[in-house]
Amino acid sequence: MRKVHAVELKSGVTIGMGFPCFVVAEIGNNHQGELALAKELVKASADAGVNAVKFQKRRTEALLTRAGREAPYTGKNSFGPTYGEHREALELTVDHMRELKAYAESFGLVFFASCWDEPSLDEILALDVDVMKVASAELVNVPFLRKLGASGVPVILSTGMSSIEEIDTALAEIRRYHNNIILLHCNSRYPCPDEQIGLPVIETLREMYNVPVGYSGHERGMGPSVAAAALGACVVERHVTLDRNMRGTDHQVSLEPDQLKTMVSMIREVELACEVKGKKVFPEEQAAAKKLRKCIVFSRDLPAGHVLAEADLTTRCPRDGVSPVHWDEVLGATLKVPVKHEEPLQWDTVSLLGAGECSTAASS
Repeated sequence: MRKVHAVELKSGVTIGMGFPCFVVAEIGNNHQGELALAKELVKASADAGVNAVKFQKRRTEALLTRAGREAPYTGKNSFGPTYGEHREALELTVDHMRELKAYAESFGLVFFASCWDEPSLDEILALDVDVMKVASAELVNVPFLRKLGASGVPVILSTGMSSIEEIDTALAEIRRYHNNIILLHCNSRYPCPDEQIGLPVIETLREMYNVPVGYSGHERGMGPSVAAAALGACVVERHVTLDRNMRGTDHQVSLEPDQLKTMVSMIREVELACEVKGKKVFPEEQAAAKKLRKCIVFSRDLPAGHVLAEADLTTRCPRDGVSPVHWDEVLGATLKVPVKHEEPLQWDTVSLLGAGECSTAASS
C-alpha cells in the first residue's frame, strides 16, 4: 500500500493512517437551538472520550429561496409552521458558537462545524477553527468549495449522495489551493440500513485519491463504526444526543452518551488489536505452547539399538521433548540408550540416518 498523505491540524492533532482514529461527536442541530443543551452535549461528548465536537451553521436567507422558507413544514419533528421558521428555531448564533468553541477547547476537544452557505462559512472561519467540514449536500457547490479552499483551512469532505465524478470535481477545486483534505465515506440515508453502508468503499477512496479517509455513520447501532476503524478509517463521526426520543430527525441515528462512550472504547481496543501487522509468536504464547502442545514420547519400554517405528511412539503434554512436527524424521531412527514408557524423546537419545543426522541439533 502506498503511503497516504496525513493532515496536521494547527492544534497539533494529526489525522491519517498510523495515527489514532479521530473520533468526532456530531452534535449538529441536536441542541434544538438551545445553548445550554449544546453545552450538555459537549460535556457528554468529552466524557465519552471523543477527540472533537462538530456543529452545523446555517443562515436561512442564504440557504433557502423565499418559496423554500415559506413552504409549510408540519409533523412531529417540526419546530415551526414553515420550513424557514423550523430552520431558524434550530440555529445558534455565531456568538454562541464562539462560546461553544471555548467550552469545547477547555476539555481538550477540537471544535469545528459544517457550514451550509457562504455567510455561515465566513462566520465560522472568523472563529479561527482548526478544520472545516463540507457536508455531503455542499460537495457539488463549486463556488462554496473555492471560497473554502482559498481560506487554507484543512477540509473534511463528506461524500454522501456523491458519485465518483462529483468527488473528482470537489477535490480538484480544493486542491487548487491545498491538499489538506480528509474524505469521509458516507451514506446520507437516515437511518442507513446496514446492507447499504459499504465499508469497503473506505479503501477504494483511499486508493483512488491518496488522502486520509474516514467514515460518517448514520446507522442505528455502532458495529459498522467500530468496523470502519478496523478497516483503517482515520476519522469516525457519529451524531450524539442526550435522548434518542427527542424531537428532531437526527436523534434516531444518534448515539446516546453511554453508547458513544462504548463506541470510543471499542475503537481504541480495535486500534490496539491492529498494531501487529505480521504473524508473530509472543513470549507468553511460547510459555503456553510448552504447557499445551505435545511432544513425542515412547509408547513402551525399549532397548538401546532399537529402530523406531510408529508403534513405538505416541504424543503427550507437556512439551518436554521433541515436537511431533518432527514425527517423520524420528521414524526409522535408532535408540542410543534404553528408554522408558512415556519418556519424552530427546534428540540426543536417537541416531538419525543419512541427511537427517543434522536434525539432532534442531529445536524441539
